Amino acid sequence: RSKALSDEENAQLFGKCNNPHGHGHNYKVVVTVRGEIDPVSGMVLNLTDLKEYMQEAIMEPLDHKNLDKDVPYFAEVVSTTENVAVFIWENLKKLLPMGTLYKVKVYETDQNIVVYKGEETI
Repeated sequence: RSKALSDEENAQLFGKCNNPHGHGHNYKVVVTVRGEIDPVSGMVLNLTDLKEYMQEAIMEPLDHKNLDKDVPYFAEVVSTTENVAVFIWENLKKLLPMGTLYKVKVYETDQNIVVYKGEETI
């Protein structure tokens, strides 16, 4: 739901996902990194480190939470899957080495998927 819209507008825009009391999803998130492969480790980024970054950036703020009520970011931002992807991107970008975050893919369902690669700059 969007606070900026009327009940009728929310119903028309969000359909069955329009519920004043919220509804839940079990999101699946795939993070893609890129960069030079370290000749010693053979990795772009240590996967143990990536797992810790994902725990801090995704699981701690979002897991088992009502996004609209428990996550301050979504108090003013509609909790669409697109905005969840942006939230995850921004959190991960703060933790990962500069330039290594390439893509965040969020699955709301097997058919509803959002891919976010950050804001393009010209």
